[in-house]
Amino acid sequence: MASSGSDRLPSRPRSGDGGPDEAANYLATAVAELAKLARRHRLDMLGYLLEMAHLEATELVRQRRRHNGT
Repeated sequence: MASSGSDRLPSRPRSGDGGPDEAANYLATAVAELAKLARRHRLDMLGYLLEMAHLEATELVRQRRRHNGT
């Protein structure tokens, strides 16, 4: 799929978007649901990759919480 310059993510967070902590938390939850969906439909490789993304996002959330003291 070709990508145009206009569909790139912004390099800086937008005001009011919740910031990186909220984004990482949201992504961890969303990717976990997508992994379940992929596994349910026997899309094994996709399920595996989504599970790896979930583990990465969860670890990021854990590290950020430890670093921020929350």
